[in-house]
Amino acid sequence: MSTGTRLARWLVPVVLLVAWLGIGGTLGPYAGKLGEVATNDQAAFLPQNAESTQVIDAQKKFSQDETLPAIVVWTADGTPRDGRIDQAQKADATRALASLKNQKGFVGPASPALLSEDGRALQGVIQLRPDLGEELEPTLERVRKAAAGVPGTDAQVAGPAASQADLSDAFGGIDGLLLGVALITVLVILLLVYRSVLLPLVIILGAVFALGLACGIVYVLADHDIVRVDGQVQGILSILVIGAATDYALLLTARFREELAVSSDRVAAMRAALRRSLGPIVASGATVALGLLALLLSDLTNNRALGPVGAIGIVCAVLSTLTFLPAVLILLGRAAYWPAKPKSATEKTAGQGVWTKIAALVDRAPRKVWAATLAGLFVCAAFAPTLSSKGVPLDEIFVNDAPSVSAQKTLGAHFPGGSGNPAVVIADADRVKQVTAAAERTEGVSSAAAVSASGRPGAAEPLVVDGRVRVDATLKDSADSDAAKDTVARLRDAVHAVDGADGLVGGYTAQQYDTQRTAEDDRLLIVPVVLAIILVILIGLLRSLLMPVLLVATVALNFLATLGVSALVFQHVLGFSGTDSSVPLYGFVFLVALGVDYNIFLMSRVREESLRHGAREGVLRGLTATGGVITSAGVVLAATFAALGIIPLAFLVQIAFIVAFGVLLDTLVVRSLLVPALVRDIGPKAWWPGALSRTGRGSGPGAGQAPAETGESLMSPTES
Repeated sequence: MSTGTRLARWLVPVVLLVAWLGIGGTLGPYAGKLGEVATNDQAAFLPQNAESTQVIDAQKKFSQDETLPAIVVWTADGTPRDGRIDQAQKADATRALASLKNQKGFVGPASPALLSEDGRALQGVIQLRPDLGEELEPTLERVRKAAAGVPGTDAQVAGPAASQADLSDAFGGIDGLLLGVALITVLVILLLVYRSVLLPLVIILGAVFALGLACGIVYVLADHDIVRVDGQVQGILSILVIGAATDYALLLTARFREELAVSSDRVAAMRAALRRSLGPIVASGATVALGLLALLLSDLTNNRALGPVGAIGIVCAVLSTLTFLPAVLILLGRAAYWPAKPKSATEKTAGQGVWTKIAALVDRAPRKVWAATLAGLFVCAAFAPTLSSKGVPLDEIFVNDAPSVSAQKTLGAHFPGGSGNPAVVIADADRVKQVTAAAERTEGVSSAAAVSASGRPGAAEPLVVDGRVRVDATLKDSADSDAAKDTVARLRDAVHAVDGADGLVGGYTAQQYDTQRTAEDDRLLIVPVVLAIILVILIGLLRSLLMPVLLVATVALNFLATLGVSALVFQHVLGFSGTDSSVPLYGFVFLVALGVDYNIFLMSRVREESLRHGAREGVLRGLTATGGVITSAGVVLAATFAALGIIPLAFLVQIAFIVAFGVLLDTLVVRSLLVPALVRDIGPKAWWPGALSRTGRGSGPGAGQAPAETGESLMSPTES
């Protein structure tokens, strides 16, 4: 080998390493800067074409400024008034609200303090600017300080402004805390599993570089309003990139270790490892990325936001695995695995290791294995229909007792459940009386009145803008309850039935109702699209039709079983009455796409071994060779998603459990037992209509030979 050739062999890894160090140093800080371009204003993520979204646009014409309402509620503090509010306190509360007029962050006049029917509470509404951002909490603190000046009362702040502040507070530590927990968790698992000093650090570094690159790209796109990012998307991006980059890295490092055991040339060993790992890694990345991009078909803006952001993260994870990691492993060689010693595939399949025993069980009784695992999965899946995805009540949005939730409970105890969050009706002005009467007659509506120029319902003549009026309908039930959503549906029927009114019904409850309905429609559209994408990728990778269908069916069953278990855990252990309407779709995309990943890793190796040793031996050798690394990858991914549970929001806690449990179920049961047993029992026909289905063995080296003994070399053939 010439000096120039030797120099080139080492120059490429060095250049790649320097390039990634530059990327990490330049873009790494953006992992902590996404919060600067993120928005937690949930109105920005509503369905584009929903009636409630049209009402938001129409509402803007009725005031010069869009507002974010804060509802102040006062209750007697136990002083000798028999728990009742007197007129002096009512006057003090009204003055307290009025004192905030014209201060920074406040819009328009505040409402007077209103006494509850039981005489034990007051409420008042003050409007805030919706774009306060980091100034929202200080502004609410001024509201609390003013409200606390009413003698003999305890004051709390509820409403959309308070909820948004608590939401921002929940996401406050997402940049550092979530990333730190995920990285430490992965590092500990890798150290325990691989008992190597350098390898876990190299894998973690590659994942961090991938995340930095992804966050840098997303930051630029979000800053130019090309994509939207909220706290949920931000958190999922971090976990997704760390988990995926680690999984892909484990696959490549395991293959490189096998090649190093039989070759002293580390460059040649990496070439062989890349050649045999490239297909599965790219196919796995494409499966997840395209599955996420299918979310662009959603009419919910937060779903569409997650699609491209998540896909960017996956592409960066694949890029880091195929460039940074090979460069470092070539430079380190065997030292990367120190003090462990690289083992060849032959050494891994010899002896009485756990995966050798599992492979023997699958070979000895495949039908019993797949029948037992199928039965267990079907039992779990039977509970899937009991999982309610109609939305999470306000008092369950936060895992901990957030101030806005406590305030809303107090408000609901003394005023109609929908107080402060009315259903908003926009209609033609000449039909205002008929629309108001229709709203008042609707079951579940407490009262309805047209909004005047002062901004208060029923205070004077209705404000008319472009021939339209706004009518506020206060609901009897809590604005986030199923009963309130049913009332909105009835209210829409009543308003739409008024001739010539051209009425629209919106507001908070209507937004929740429209989001739920849109999420249901999204599942009907996106689920089959994702399955079709995965099926096409598997057909191209495995060159078979029956095998891809079999794999897709097993991961779909794994998803249903996971939903069944989640329904039981959420209701009877965690105390959730249901899930956010987007949770099942997110769970499906992550679980099915990521679940297929592990089957891709397994079956691509099985196909490779089958080309040399035959279909039966291929299953056993593939399972034994990949069992450890895929299980490690599954544990790592489950642990990283479980880290989402540190954010005290029901949505992320539910996603964390569904994905973590589902990945473990898929890794330990579906991929380890069900799929190998089915393929072993079906035999070569499982690869129909490929060459393996006709001969049980490919045409590569080794075809036509007797099945190899355990000690025979498992070095993979060069694909023809």
